[in-house]
Order: sequence, then C-alpha cells, then structure tokens
Amino acid sequence: MKSQIANAFSDFFFEYETPRQVLVRDRRVGVVCRLIQLGVLAYIIGWVFIYEKGYQSTDIAVSSVYTKMKGVGYTSGVNESGRVWDVADYVFPPQGDASFVVMTNYIITEGQKMGKCPELPGKHSCSSNSDCEGGTLKRTGHGQMTGVCVNATKTCEVLAWCPVENDHNIPDPPMLMSAENYTLFIKNSVTFPIFGVSRSNLVEGIDNDYISKCLHDQKDAPLCPIFRLGDIVSMSGFNFETIARVGGAIGIVVDWTCNLDVDVKHCKPKYNFHGLYGNPAETDKARASVGYNFRYAKHFLENSIQKRTLLKVFGIRLDIIVQSLARKFDIIPTLTAIGSGVGIFGVATVVCDLVLLYLLPKREFYKNMKFKQTDTYVQDPDSEGCSTETELSKK
Repeated sequence: MKSQIANAFSDFFFEYETPRQVLVRDRRVGVVCRLIQLGVLAYIIGWVFIYEKGYQSTDIAVSSVYTKMKGVGYTSGVNESGRVWDVADYVFPPQGDASFVVMTNYIITEGQKMGKCPELPGKHSCSSNSDCEGGTLKRTGHGQMTGVCVNATKTCEVLAWCPVENDHNIPDPPMLMSAENYTLFIKNSVTFPIFGVSRSNLVEGIDNDYISKCLHDQKDAPLCPIFRLGDIVSMSGFNFETIARVGGAIGIVVDWTCNLDVDVKHCKPKYNFHGLYGNPAETDKARASVGYNFRYAKHFLENSIQKRTLLKVFGIRLDIIVQSLARKFDIIPTLTAIGSGVGIFGVATVVCDLVLLYLLPKREFYKNMKFKQTDTYVQDPDSEGCSTETELSKK
C-alpha cells in the first residue's frame, strides 16, 4: 500500500505530460491557419496596443472649475429709462460656478404688490361667478381664485402679486443683444491621483500679459481661456439673435486626454462646444418648452408696503464639463494584453481542426492520426486478487 502511494506521489510530482502533435501537410489548411493567425496578430497590434493603448493603465482626474464673466450691457424701453446692466445684474447665480445663466432677454413687471386683481385676458375666462370656484388654484394661473368673475376682462379674479405678469409677447429683438460681446474666463485645475500629476488650463506660456490680450480662437489661440459669448454660441451651432431671444443651453467641454509617457508639458486641454436642449431656431410647433427661461424677483418696501419687481429671464445657460483621461505605461496591463492575445491564437487551431476532421475528404484518416482510440479494459481471469488491464488498439 505504501509503495502504491509512493508511486502515485512520484508520478504526480516528477512526470510531465505533453499533447502529441500531428504535422499535416495540406496547403488549404495551412493557408487558413496562417490567415487566422495574421488576423489575430493584426487585432493584437492594431486594436489592443495601438488603438486601445492596452499597454497603459488609466486614471480619471479630480477637477475644479472657476468662471468669471465680464461685460456691460445697456437697455432702454417704453417703461424704463436707459439702464446699464453689469455682471451682478445678468449672471445667475453669482460668479464662480461651473453652471450658470447669462441673461440676454427679459420681461419685466414692476411694482407688484399682494392683492386682488383679474387674470390676464384669455386665461381662466368666465361669464359668471360660478365659473370661478373660490379658494381653488389653477396650475397655469397666477394665484388663488376669489370666486369673482371680473366683467371688464371676462376673467376670474385672483389673490396674487398684482398686476399679474403678462409674458405673451417676448421682446424681439432681444433686450441685451450687447451680450454677444461679453467675455467668459475659465480657470480649470485637474489632478490625476494615481500618477501624481496636477495640471491647470493656464499652461506654460500663458501669463498675465497673455491673458490680458488674448481671445480664444480654435486655430490661432486654442489655449486662451477667455471666450467671447458670441463665439461660444456660433461654435455650438446656434444663431445668437435666436438663442438670445428665447434662451438656450450650451455645454463647454474641457477635454484632458493625456499621454503621460511623454513630457507632462504636452498634457494640455482642448475646448469643445455643444448646443444642448435642441436648437431654438427650430419652428416645429409640436416641440414643447423651446429655449430656456426662469423668473427672478427683487423685493423691496415702499411706504411700508412690500413690493417686488418680477423679471422673466431668458438667457444662455452655460455648463462647464471637464472630461479627463490620462494614460501611462504599466507592465501589468501589458502582460495581460499579451497573454490574452496568445490565448486568442488558439482560435486558429480550433478552426483548422474543424476543417481537418469534418470538411476535408481525408477526414477519417486525419481522425485516426490525431486520436489514439482504445477498447474497454478487459480483466485477466488468471490473476489472483489483482487485475491486469490489456489495451486493444484499433487498427
């Protein structure tokens, strides 16, 4: 028993088995095999290593964005004298966010105070008090109905900020067409924690003197971080007058795609501009909520009465989006890519075996050459206690 265990132990640890190989001299099979191997080799070199950079590890940056608008606008209308609009008036929310709105058009309702007044003509029309259910609110209304139908306007009376806003007529041309010449400064910093690399969009060569004079241009000044609003709109595919009238949204993508196998100074941002929410110039009436707008109120006291000035703001929403990916050589993904490639080479063997064993005229001959076949083991009747096994090979 001990000798059997020792033999089994010796067979397991001190012997090596290798599969038998058969060399097949067949031109068709050889061509198929080499074509598949060439295809696998092209995939490994072209796709895995060159295109997908399978020999590099990757990292996504932690980023911070700071913005600043500059520019002054001027408006004059029927209900107001000339007015100058600066950054504090036309940027929402206040300076610094990566997502903000620049006001380009507005509808102003001044001197509103809490009270009772009729709804606008065409809204909640009525012919008698029974059409105005007191104490109820309508989603599209301006306040709570009092139950009174105002004969002069044939609309329901509401408890609301009076006079109610009339936003049926959007100013055309936009009130702040001068916004086209506003400028946007973007300051962006990124850190790739795995590689310990930090970069800023104020790269080498961009100093205070350069910033004071430059204006971003995709060909002549692609690294300048100061952008003219009109240029941003045109590069995103919008018409400025149209988007300024009804509003819209634009995404500014700061793309950090860096190869850290070369000098880190070559890691520089690229700026791309994309119009969001569809083009407001489209006239398809089936589309809902074209453009971008919101309401903003400034409250004040006048003769101890609380009042407010309501603005319906139409503007350009700017979203600064940082997109990052850094790559650097790493031995582990390199070995993994090579190992997977070597494994894929086995596809050629599988395909060629299928051709040999099932498609070629001499497939039976090849089967006999490739596989060694045996009958079921037969027990020797002359043995006592121990059985001997005889292998009968098929000829």
